[in-house]
Amino acid sequence: MDKPSITPGLLTTREEMKKLFGGGTQGGIIPSDTTSNILIYVDHDSGKKYGYEDGWLAEEDELGPVFEYTGQGTRGEQTFLGRNGSRNAAVLYHADTGKSLRVFMAAGRVSDPKSAAKQQRYIGEFELDSNQPYTVREANDENGERRRIIVFRLRPKGDFERITKDAISRAEATDANPVSADVVAGKMLEPKMVKPRKSQASESRRAAQPSFIADLRQSELRASYLAELKSQQHEVFAYQIKIAGTTTILKTDVYDATTHELYSVRGEASREEVRMAIGQLKDYARHIKPRGLTLSILLPAPPQDDLVDLLHTEGIDIVYRSDHEYMRNPAK
Repeated sequence: MDKPSITPGLLTTREEMKKLFGGGTQGGIIPSDTTSNILIYVDHDSGKKYGYEDGWLAEEDELGPVFEYTGQGTRGEQTFLGRNGSRNAAVLYHADTGKSLRVFMAAGRVSDPKSAAKQQRYIGEFELDSNQPYTVREANDENGERRRIIVFRLRPKGDFERITKDAISRAEATDANPVSADVVAGKMLEPKMVKPRKSQASESRRAAQPSFIADLRQSELRASYLAELKSQQHEVFAYQIKIAGTTTILKTDVYDATTHELYSVRGEASREEVRMAIGQLKDYARHIKPRGLTLSILLPAPPQDDLVDLLHTEGIDIVYRSDHEYMRNPAK
């Protein structure tokens, strides 16, 4: 049997795609049970009701363009776990299961006046970004409650259609919004983190997932320090920053509102990590008001003397873990 094939730019319907690829006609993520495909349907109008917008980022990197797609779930926290998260998990592990991600964009009503169905324009076949498969943000659910959402980062695989109206809107002004500190971690609990496959080594991951060794160390340090600050009755959160004229959304690490202090949390005390922290802190601090906040780097161990001098020259405090305590080496 020939493999089902369509060309980017094709106008079709969910019903026609069900006939071609299998699966259903309801929902944004539709795994097929008869072909090796997962159909992803995007609707700008629907997404905006819940505080997000899917589509092409205006900015490209060395790997090319990125298409952002928000996971399934309109009420409460989005997840990869259980029945509610099964379709998000299907996208996350599509490389493991040999599934292709095929993306469609809603393109107005079909010509039949008796039908409420929408036309779907085929964008192309995609795969998850190998460096950052997804990010976590905060948005409103269908009841107006703040919750964490999963935003997949898709890369085109083969031919694709990229037109202006499919792009995410550029921010009109720079805006820094406080969000839950849980958003900072950037990871949601995944099925394989709960119960890895017996046939895989403990550090084995799907093709489109970054190494978790440094990430887990960084996440553990962040969680431990957040617990420490909360035990001292500090108010802690993070900032989600939209940059004017771009589609970029930045997320800070820990922000301590009690001391007006912004942290960059790193998993290693290396020169590369310290340099990255300096750049992040200087970049983010410009957008947080009131000005004059304390900049700090949180490390799992004390850095070497030359890096201490570098950080202090930049006016950045150093906080590091020593046994089960946190030590501070202030810049001033």
